[in-house]
Amino acid sequence: MNIVIFGAGGRAGRQAVAEAHRRGHRVTAVVRDPARHGDLTGANVVAGDVMDAVSVERAAGGQNAAISAAADLSMPPHDFFTASSLALAAGLAKAGVRRLVVVGLASILPGASGAPLMDEPGYPNEYRSFYLGHAAGLDRLRSCDLDWAYVAPAGDFDHDGTRVGRYRVAEHGDPDDRITYADFAIALLDEIEAPRHHRAAVSIQEA
Repeated sequence: MNIVIFGAGGRAGRQAVAEAHRRGHRVTAVVRDPARHGDLTGANVVAGDVMDAVSVERAAGGQNAAISAAADLSMPPHDFFTASSLALAAGLAKAGVRRLVVVGLASILPGASGAPLMDEPGYPNEYRSFYLGHAAGLDRLRSCDLDWAYVAPAGDFDHDGTRVGRYRVAEHGDPDDRITYADFAIALLDEIEAPRHHRAAVSIQEA
């Protein structure tokens, strides 16, 4: 397949590029400044802006599917995630790319109580504005016509763990759960290759 990956220079994006390359896909890695990512191998690295629909359309031309692992901590989270969701929806549609998988956040998905994890007692909320920004972006996805999946770790990422090579779909979020970026990337590519969830949000756990 031809797969375009936005936010390919980040930790989740890099692992998605590596996993797609490992499976033999042709990858277009979209970053702001290709000169800063000379070590990003296994992909055609191009400049692009995930918040601009024209830029998204240009990067997505000729692709079969898209992954967005993009984030920008230099601006208000609500502004970034709503703008990027709208640009992805418009740009991918114009490019004829129907399938989109977005790297999400456990905090806004249901916990054991059924309420968003961020609203359960004892959940740390010092980054609540970031959680709410993700939630706003997901709301924009829900109103688009793409075939999308919002895939989040059940808890958080294990920044130092090594690749296990498997994962499982969680029944609900678990703040204590951790998954490596490499194993999370397996789930992203599985969703691209054989989508199980049509317009859905799903939590992923380490197996």
